Amino acid sequence: MLVTFKSDAYADIMMFGDAAHRLLKMMGHSGTVPSAILADDVPAALERLKRAIEEGKSGSQEPGSDPGGVDPDDQTISLNYRAIPLIELLTAAAKKHCDVMWDKV
Repeated sequence: MLVTFKSDAYADIMMFGDAAHRLLKMMGHSGTVPSAILADDVPAALERLKRAIEEGKSGSQEPGSDPGGVDPDDQTISLNYRAIPLIELLTAAAKKHCDVMWDKV
C-alpha cells in the first residue's frame, strides 16, 4: 500500500504504507488512513515528529559500535531519511496555516 500526503502549501508526497504509519504514530496520530490534521494542530504534530526522529537518532547506536562501519551493500533507507519530505510538508503547512491530509493510493 502507498500513502499520499497532501497540503495546499506543498507538493504531494507518496510513501510506503509501513513508513507512513510509523511516521503518523510519531506525530501523535492514530495512524488511520485516510485522515487529516487541521491547520491549528500541524505545528504540534511537526514538533512531535521532529522530537521522535531526534530521540531515534540518539538511541539507535549501540554502545561501543563503530559509527563509520557502514555496509556498502546495505540498501536500507532509514526512517529518518524517509521523514524528511514529510517534515518539509508539515513545515510549509504550518507556515501557511494549511490542513494536511493523507489517503491510500
